[in-house]
Amino acid sequence: MLKTLSLAALLSLGTATLAWADEPRHGGTFNFTAPYGSAFATLDTHSSPNIQEQFLTFAIHRSLYSWDSHANTPVLELADSVDVSEDGTTYTYHLKKNAKFHNGTPLTVDDFIFTYERLATASNALPGASYINIIKGVQEFGSGAATEIEGLKKIDDHTLEITLDAAGNPGFNLMEPTTAIYPADVPLEQQAINPVGLGAFVFKEHVPGSQIVVERFDDYYEEGRPYLDRVNIIVMAEGSARDVAFRNQEIDVSILGPVQYSAYQADPALKDNILEVAETFTRNIGFSQTQVEAFKDKRVRQAINYAINSDLIIERLVKGKAVRATSWLPFGSPAFDTEAEPYPYDPEKAKELLKEAGYENGFEFEVTATSNESWGVPIVEAILPMLAEVGVTVRPRPIESAALGSTISAGNFQAYMWSNLTGPDPLTVMRCYWSQTPQSACNYTAYSNPEYDKIYEAARAERDPEKQLELLKEANNFIQEEAPVWFFNYNKAVMAHQPWVHGLVPNATELALQPYDDIWIDDTAPASRQ
Repeated sequence: MLKTLSLAALLSLGTATLAWADEPRHGGTFNFTAPYGSAFATLDTHSSPNIQEQFLTFAIHRSLYSWDSHANTPVLELADSVDVSEDGTTYTYHLKKNAKFHNGTPLTVDDFIFTYERLATASNALPGASYINIIKGVQEFGSGAATEIEGLKKIDDHTLEITLDAAGNPGFNLMEPTTAIYPADVPLEQQAINPVGLGAFVFKEHVPGSQIVVERFDDYYEEGRPYLDRVNIIVMAEGSARDVAFRNQEIDVSILGPVQYSAYQADPALKDNILEVAETFTRNIGFSQTQVEAFKDKRVRQAINYAINSDLIIERLVKGKAVRATSWLPFGSPAFDTEAEPYPYDPEKAKELLKEAGYENGFEFEVTATSNESWGVPIVEAILPMLAEVGVTVRPRPIESAALGSTISAGNFQAYMWSNLTGPDPLTVMRCYWSQTPQSACNYTAYSNPEYDKIYEAARAERDPEKQLELLKEANNFIQEEAPVWFFNYNKAVMAHQPWVHGLVPNATELALQPYDDIWIDDTAPASRQ
């Protein structure tokens, strides 16, 4: 078996020029790109779950928690400290007293209650509601059965008590951009036109279909931040357009697709300015244990993992823009086991396991998949000859992208190919193999194992964060051994950056979302941006 690269080793790939110069430099304009659409759908970032709108959120708004991309964990953002009750259900936050909104109003507990009540109101149909539903009483308030959220309590202006429905770490939910804290004294309709937040930058201008401009907020609560004077968030959905603009030094960063990734790696002038990270998505083929009798046997599922040359497919079809999957949790997960090793390519081992399981003469199944080039029918077609070599016949079952989710949730498949979100919260992710999780939620393969349940339930009950992570690591390793899916790869997000850019981070939850307040440009930048 080949040992998997550690997270530290992975993040070091292609990042040699990210080493900081002696001292960060203040000033300058940073030309960022918003590559996931041809426009911004709204400036009211509560209203959109899309990454496209979150570029603005990261500049002008803040949530209770933020994501530490180096430690791969949520950290307090708008509070200096928190006290946790012994049963792990009540969190008492001591809010920052120097935090101000862009209109000069100090942050208080009232702003949190205002924000969370807006999100919880069912008639608003806001995406952030799914994240704050961990708070006790959110559903009752949202339906109108209660006039306030039971789990929110104002102790004083800067002390907020949050009681959860069940013990857990609320940071994974309350760090989401769609839970950003809005000021209670600003009319909500203004947030869609001239948004006001707590972030390091103040909204300046929106040119529809073109760009959003933000400028430094001098009263930002982090002393010395931000370094930049201005950020232009430029709409640029076409990869070819970003490529031309980046090569002409018109933009400072560019998200790369597979073809551009190969080209930039081969270009001596560009290859040393690439940031790569395995994002928290796992591409896989899931095996239905209710539709295919053979898949009930662990040896059969393991055999498929041994029979497929995953590294070859990643190299030839995905152009190296992916990281070989070890198990369900990706590299960016805090519960990922850096000592774990992926299944090696071993057809003879696969044949041996199939024989032991009573399938020496093979069997056949179909894989439901979309046309996606990275995790769809083209990948299924690539594994056909590999599985045929060990006697297993596979048939692709093409399906429209829009129908994939509902088809899988309904269990209408023998096997499926998909790219599943597998982070950042390992407790939430690993519930997908808990027997009490319905297939319609995320237990798509209908996996059920009492031994796994015992490990996962122990993790749910554990109050010590370090001990809980160890149990979740054990659960993840158990799933690797059980192989309810073919573990294919973790998406490798790739960002090219100009040599004068510093402060970018390996954000495994979404590489394109960067902490603008930590970014700075040195004096080699073009004169127009210094």
